[in-house]
Amino acid sequence: MSRIGRMPINLPAGVDVKIEDGNIVTVTGPKGTLTHQFPEAMTITKDGDTITVTRPNDLKENRALHGLTRSLLNNMVQGVTEEFSKTLEVNGVGYRVALEGGQLVMNLGFSHQVFVQPPEGITVEVPDPNHIVIKGCDKQQVGQFAAEVRKKKPPEPYKGKGIKYENEVIRRKVGKTGVKK
Repeated sequence: MSRIGRMPINLPAGVDVKIEDGNIVTVTGPKGTLTHQFPEAMTITKDGDTITVTRPNDLKENRALHGLTRSLLNNMVQGVTEEFSKTLEVNGVGYRVALEGGQLVMNLGFSHQVFVQPPEGITVEVPDPNHIVIKGCDKQQVGQFAAEVRKKKPPEPYKGKGIKYENEVIRRKVGKTGVKK
C-alpha cells in the first residue's frame, strides 16, 4: 500500500465534502469551493469526518494514482480552510510593483510597464513595492500564477535582478575580470 494513499484525511469543522458519480468531489469551506474529477479506478469514501482513498488492485498505474488522489484531496481540504500563498520578491534598481484596480502593475526595467490580471479565485496583495503575495484556495492555480508573474522578469545570475520566490536561492556567477593580456 502507498504510505501516503492509505492515510485518512481528517475534515476540520466547517468543511463539507460531496462525492458524486464519476468520482467528482466538491469540497466547500470558509475560504471557498473546489471541485475536481478524480480517476474512476480510485474509490473515495466519506465516513463521518474522515475521507479514505482505496485502490482496486496493485497495478503500477493504480499504485501511482492512489497517493496522487489522496494528496490532491488533502490539498483541496487545506485550501478551503487556510488559503495557500506564495510570496515573490522584486530585486533591482527602479523595479517596483503596485496594485491598481485589481491589476498588478510592474516596473521591471523595460521601456513600458507590465500589467498582469490575476485569474478568478486568486487574490494579490502588495505589502510594499518590492513584495507580491499571491493567495488562493487552489494550490495549483496559486503556483501557476506565481510562475507566470516570475516569468515576466526571471532573476539573472550576475546581479540577481528580477522577480524571485521568497525562499529561492539564486546561483550567482562571477562577472568578467576586465584584464586582457
